[in-house]
Amino acid sequence: MNIVILAAGQGKRMHSDLPKVLHPLAGKALVAHVIDTARSLHPETLCVVYGYGGEAVRTALDAPDISWALQSPLLGTGHAVMQALPHLAAAAETTLILNGDGPLIRKETLQRLVCEAHNALAILTVEPADPYGYGRIVRNAAGEVVRIVEQKDATPAECAIREINTGVIAAPTACLGGWLQRLSNDNAQHEYYLTDIVGMAIADGVPVRTTQPDAPWEALGVNDKAQLAELERIYQRRQAERLMAQGVRLADPARIDVRGELVCGRDVFIDVNCVFEGRVALGDGVELGPNCVLKDAVIEAGSRLAAFTHIEEAVVGAHGRIGPFARLRPGTTLAEDVHIGNFVEVKQSAFAAHAKANHLAYIGDASVGQRVNIGAGTITCNYDGAHKHQTVIEDDAFIGSDTQLVAPVTVGRGATLGAGTTLTKDAPADALTISRARQTSIPGWKRPRKER
Repeated sequence: MNIVILAAGQGKRMHSDLPKVLHPLAGKALVAHVIDTARSLHPETLCVVYGYGGEAVRTALDAPDISWALQSPLLGTGHAVMQALPHLAAAAETTLILNGDGPLIRKETLQRLVCEAHNALAILTVEPADPYGYGRIVRNAAGEVVRIVEQKDATPAECAIREINTGVIAAPTACLGGWLQRLSNDNAQHEYYLTDIVGMAIADGVPVRTTQPDAPWEALGVNDKAQLAELERIYQRRQAERLMAQGVRLADPARIDVRGELVCGRDVFIDVNCVFEGRVALGDGVELGPNCVLKDAVIEAGSRLAAFTHIEEAVVGAHGRIGPFARLRPGTTLAEDVHIGNFVEVKQSAFAAHAKANHLAYIGDASVGQRVNIGAGTITCNYDGAHKHQTVIEDDAFIGSDTQLVAPVTVGRGATLGAGTTLTKDAPADALTISRARQTSIPGWKRPRKER
């Protein structure tokens, strides 16, 4: 089987410099969804026809298994498929033609369409509530397809037909090239319509068959931002239904966004407005508060994330307590029962079991031992303007509030740093280290005031 994906259109109604097929749905370009579905069918040839946006489209999507065909100028869908012909495997029985702006089409639907195309031309059709703007499927008295007429070329009687062409077609490869060569642009748009091959198939005695998707939304495309938003919500609702079917409890299925892959264990709870990007894994019994954002993260069993927690490329160990308003940046690894509290930021650091940083802290490029307690206002001064340096805090250390650890520096096992300390040298184990200016009070001192 050959697969051709039509992705050359500009999408003027998007009112954007970005090519239509590169607009994101669930964090991924529209056409990337179509390519992934096409790959699942294991085609012999996968060809993407591009035009508007040119190299930007190729750069965003290029892969070894994709052949690229440039359509310039843009003279219609039939002309687009003509550009793909030199890339197609002649020995492939069927050529499947997909829309680059139709991201919701399912593999099972396409498999059914391809089966219908055995020694025949197969068309995917739907019957929307409002068929305006789409090509109508014209049938004879016996119910056989005789042609497809575009909206601008249709008579009032034809405009009343509700069954429409989705643009997804499976054609016999041996016939396709000849049909395309016979196309004419004698129509209102002065374009070469791919749908005109229907009449040619009938004239050549090739059966024309139709099939419909299980759900009408599979055939929806994107022409403007409103339709893009509509498809986004359909996609997200499907993700929510999948998660709930696996046992995940969602506070509101309408308020979750999965922009990648989300894998959940048993008894997971997700509150409203959580966003998942990349690959996220939630272990058994994980609970997420509202408005959390997780990207390429692993949250192990029993952990709880409070509201507005942001985690990117990090691992939270079992039974962790994170947030609210906490941020774990790339390279953060937390062991079992670590507490990261409100307004704490951690980057490129490892926390051993039972360590805590509960309030208002920045920990970067650090190794934090077991049972360490980090007080409010603590920061690791890890950057000297050119290079990053490491801070090591060994097991059972206690870091007092408002402490600055000027890396590279080590706090020994069991050490205590007094509040307000600026540590520039290693602190010995099992000792109190403190650095403060002597406190002085000046009687009678007056604060300066502005003169009126």
